[in-house]
Amino acid sequence: MSDSEQANARTAVALATLFGVGRSPSAPGTAGSLVALPFAWLIAEFLGRSWLMFAAFVALVVGTWACELYSSAKGEADPKECVIDELAGQWIVCAFAPVSLVGYALAFILFRLFDIFKPWPINIVDAKVPGGLGIMADDVVAALMASVIIAILGHVGLI
Repeated sequence: MSDSEQANARTAVALATLFGVGRSPSAPGTAGSLVALPFAWLIAEFLGRSWLMFAAFVALVVGTWACELYSSAKGEADPKECVIDELAGQWIVCAFAPVSLVGYALAFILFRLFDIFKPWPINIVDAKVPGGLGIMADDVVAALMASVIIAILGHVGLI
């Protein structure tokens, strides 16, 4: 492996695992979502929720690349250590939530429930989309489903 390939591999590991957060001994996905929350808050508070959505998009693109390399190297379809998908998904939901303790707590709970239980259509995306894109895509669908609930609750004044 060339020096540049080794550097790419190290970068992919660092990004896919959120600098080791994905190696949490229990619930690495939940750990990834928890780590995403304070960064989401800072981005939304100081730059706005549209910038948070942009950051989620960047995480999605970078995560697709990093997860593709990491999962290929490990020989696993969706290694549990890949948690950049949780960061991207959590940021999407937070972009729809009010920047408040209640808003972010609800965003966290809804996203984790959809990501863990994978109801339709998340389960279809999880089963059918391969590679790095597949690792990221099911979390994006989970985030969008949670975001719809957040948006409805916000619209009717419950959050």
